Amino acid sequence: MIVTGPFSSAGRRPAGGQPRLPTPPTGWPIGSYETYEEAQRAVDYLADSDFAVQDVTIVGVDLMLVERVIGRLSWGKVLGTGAVSGAWFGLFVGLLLGMFGTSAGSSFAPILVGLLSGVLFGLVFAAISYASTKGRRDFSSASQLVAGRYDVLCQPRNAEQGRDLLAKLAMGRPGTA
Repeated sequence: MIVTGPFSSAGRRPAGGQPRLPTPPTGWPIGSYETYEEAQRAVDYLADSDFAVQDVTIVGVDLMLVERVIGRLSWGKVLGTGAVSGAWFGLFVGLLLGMFGTSAGSSFAPILVGLLSGVLFGLVFAAISYASTKGRRDFSSASQLVAGRYDVLCQPRNAEQGRDLLAKLAMGRPGTA
């Protein structure tokens, strides 16, 4: 199984000698879906039907950045999160120092110093960061890029076959060949 990302070279259709830059998708539309899950299910169905899925592209259309508010921030939450984050980093540094330290009897001292230093620095950096917003952003959120619809495109050589298969899927007859 090959997993690709936006900067990986697997699955790209490079033109001879040209740099690998972002390019608009090519192909004919063979299906359009309201959710990514539906588009993914359609491509999975094509793959299960022994269709040449290397010619298929899922394209998100009408992109939106959606920011979902998780909750209100307070000094207590900010400092608590900073302390926990700093503690993890300090614990990691302390463990490394403890593993590679030369003194045999004091293996817990570097761990404790790292943990306490991490908590202190985490508190300080979180406080400075939160104070610098001056109350303009008193909430936490998670951002997500979503599309209004998802089109499935296919290279022209197989588009008709892909459209026929997806029509069978839409009619609820996926087993019919």
